Amino acid sequence: MRVAVLHFLGTNCERDTHYALQKAGAKVQMLAHTEAQLPQKCDLVVIPGGFSYGDYLRCGAIARVAPIMEAVSRFADQGGRVLGICNGFQILLEAGLLPGAMRRNANLHFISRYQPMRVVSNDNRFLGKLDEGQILTVPLAHAEGNYYIDEPGYKALQQNNQILLTYCDATGAPMGVNGAVGDIAGIRNEAGNVFGLMPHPERAVDAITGSTDGLTLLKSVLEG
Repeated sequence: MRVAVLHFLGTNCERDTHYALQKAGAKVQMLAHTEAQLPQKCDLVVIPGGFSYGDYLRCGAIARVAPIMEAVSRFADQGGRVLGICNGFQILLEAGLLPGAMRRNANLHFISRYQPMRVVSNDNRFLGKLDEGQILTVPLAHAEGNYYIDEPGYKALQQNNQILLTYCDATGAPMGVNGAVGDIAGIRNEAGNVFGLMPHPERAVDAITGSTDGLTLLKSVLEG
């Protein structure tokens, strides 16, 4: 599996993501926001977390117009798989590659902690190696992770099986974390080749950090 990991000015998770994907078995290449093309042979594009361009305007609003994002949009339009983590999720929303938008957390505080999330659907090209209902515990680190979509949009996500991950407690019961509609932690696009999630799986790939559930998720993504 050949993976391109993007980095923008202000991104701070690209090296962790590179390490985690290599540990999961991928061949990884870092790619700057100034590039106009993706590598010729690329199976997956990953947009990592951080604070691209200082989160000015809105999270991801400046990164979405970077040269590399035109190539990412073409890649996605042609069926290429794209994964956005935290700020990467925000960038995908701003670029129109995923539906909905992000707002400030309901409590207006930055959330930084380990958080369980439940696999809602494994009938997709990202979480197919996981069990439906499986609980994964990985870190959260965001101030604007409050996912919003209007009622018709939310119903469409449900009907199209686009909700992949929701926040829960240790038993799997629904849990409000940041105010997100439906406690959504991750969604895919209707075509099924673009996936965004707010939690950071790349920060949970070594037992010494407290969890290897992130590695489990990333291996599923790679094996998609």
